[in-house]
Amino acid sequence: MQTETDHMREIVSLARGGRLSSARDTRVLDSWIRCIDRHGLDPTRRREARILTARELRRHQQRSEELISIARSGIDTLYKLVAGQDYVLMLADAQGVTVDYLGQDQHKAALRRSGLFLGAEWTEAHAGTCAIGACIEAGEPLIVHQSDHFDVTHGALSCTAAPIYDSAGKLCAVLDISLLSPPRPRESQLLALNLVRQTVRRIELANLMAESRGDWVLRLASSPDFLDVDPEAALALDAGGHIKGMTHGAARLMARTLGGDWRRGEDLIGRHVSEAFALDFPMLEGLTRHTAARERVLETRDGHRLFCHAIEPRRQPPLRPRPVQLPALPAALRPLAGDDPQITRLLGRAAALAGTSQPVLIEGPPGSGKTTLARALHEAGPAGPCICVACESFEEGEAAVLFGREDRRRFEPGLLARAEGGTVIFENLPELPQRLQGRLLKLLTEGLYRPVGALRERPARTRILVTVSGDPEAAVDAGQLRRDLFLRLMGQRLTLPGLHARRDMLALAEQAFARAFGRRVVLEDDALAALAGHDWPGNLQELTQLARHLAQNLAPTPPRNPLQARPAPDEGPALITAGDLPWPLPEGPADPEAQQAILARHLSETGWNISETARRLEVDRSTIHRRIRRYGLRRH
Repeated sequence: MQTETDHMREIVSLARGGRLSSARDTRVLDSWIRCIDRHGLDPTRRREARILTARELRRHQQRSEELISIARSGIDTLYKLVAGQDYVLMLADAQGVTVDYLGQDQHKAALRRSGLFLGAEWTEAHAGTCAIGACIEAGEPLIVHQSDHFDVTHGALSCTAAPIYDSAGKLCAVLDISLLSPPRPRESQLLALNLVRQTVRRIELANLMAESRGDWVLRLASSPDFLDVDPEAALALDAGGHIKGMTHGAARLMARTLGGDWRRGEDLIGRHVSEAFALDFPMLEGLTRHTAARERVLETRDGHRLFCHAIEPRRQPPLRPRPVQLPALPAALRPLAGDDPQITRLLGRAAALAGTSQPVLIEGPPGSGKTTLARALHEAGPAGPCICVACESFEEGEAAVLFGREDRRRFEPGLLARAEGGTVIFENLPELPQRLQGRLLKLLTEGLYRPVGALRERPARTRILVTVSGDPEAAVDAGQLRRDLFLRLMGQRLTLPGLHARRDMLALAEQAFARAFGRRVVLEDDALAALAGHDWPGNLQELTQLARHLAQNLAPTPPRNPLQARPAPDEGPALITAGDLPWPLPEGPADPEAQQAILARHLSETGWNISETARRLEVDRSTIHRRIRRYGLRRH
């Protein structure tokens, strides 16, 4: 095993033009020279891993989100193959930043220290010779094993990487598989190299297929047996037979045939397929799956025989009719609406029930707004009083409070009679005593109730709305809620999701903050990400409390530091960043719900100006259009 001193002497000898006593990969030696001549690195200096901040990492991930989505399946499959062997998988972008990562939690601290972690930078300029950095420079798969690394910081690691090229032939990412404590022989990583190369080939093929649904695709292999399941190369053709895209294997094949440089893949785009292959465009029909694989032979212009599978362009499906718009919501329900399709559908159902006398069951987690929705249902219906009943405050013998008391001389009305012509809301119905639940069932079934002590029943002209926290079926199973009562209610059932599951959560947050501050509030992107990443166990109630807390602590006094809410001198909108929130910003990138909410907010603020939105989010216009389609956003 080479000592640190011997390793440094070897690098110094190379720098001085001396000969090396040990055989190393020439790409490793080229990287050493770059580290010395181009980057001015010192092999005797230990460099700590550089881990990007959450904001910096988000920018890199947003630029690579399409690739990450496509590559994830291949990475997961590869990780399963090496599970239990302590390998770490990293997907780095073309700037050498790890944008996706899989590793074992028990080694998390050691992996972070060594840089085998999400958000780590692995450029040669920072980390010296390493598999990711050298792979970006060389454009080829390679192993950087232990002392192959430029400095002693990473001398115990073994890193194996392969480049991922986009369909235009440009290196866009690197897939790396690394070990903290590998076996000494470099040959121990040859299997890892083959697995990484195979995974990258499949990722590139999946990317090409996803981009070329309306084009001809030629899949190529040296064996007919693997042509359909694991081709070695593929390229996409437009309707005239010109090359629109390719995998890296196809780029190398065509560059060799045409005598070009495979590193300049962009020079191959637009060339006619017949320049590289003995193929007339009308011949493609004979290379489809209608012909046996062994008969689908294609020859390159330099005489290399391959088997080919030609895939026809997919026909575009007919345009879907625009979805039927829900009827306009009653004024009382409009403040509850947002951009969440689930909530929009729920409020549409609520609007249909508002004008009826049917009882309604509203369920959802604590604090999700069940009573608020019940009150809005009442206000959207016929006029009359509205009384809320806290079911947990009742005892078995208090039927008179609800149903009243009557003897020969007089009638003492209960809450039902006082709400005549209006609504009674039973909050958290399973908390109501069983005997009172039985009386309520008779009321819902027959429209009659009997006051305590009365000989005759009275008709009820009162609408009943009930709320249940959590799952009503679970309350039935636990004996808290009568099954017959639940079955009577379940026909008209509205289910509110938790706040974290709502796609309009950030719009609700802005509304809550505006009410608490008494003016419009602007949330910075880091605050939006923090709010979207919070679990919200208390749901809307917790959000309201947070808004009041911020208003009390930030609004009355001038800002003490740049992270606090900063109202303008003319009492303009209050600005809130993540530093103002009582809990820290979660590590890592915003989840898809957060990214969707942030995009929707910027689109709204810019009046759906795609260019301005792209500038704000530091991405290109095509990325904005893809995200709009992915999230199903529509301009209102």
